[in-house]
Amino acid sequence: MNESVIPAEDLDRDVMETLVVREWRAEQLRRLGVPSVLAERFADDVDWHTLSALVERGCPLGLALEIVR
Repeated sequence: MNESVIPAEDLDRDVMETLVVREWRAEQLRRLGVPSVLAERFADDVDWHTLSALVERGCPLGLALEIVR
């Protein structure tokens, strides 16, 4: 058996886990006030913890997004 081949069920599980984590990140961004379209776009690229910290310190959301991108 070729050990470099990933069984379909493992691949499906990995894909599902990735999608769940991505959606969770997008939700965290939406809770910070990021519009849904941008939250979906930046879910994989933005550290929401850093964004949250900036917003909590009074940084406007738009500027905070620019900083963390």
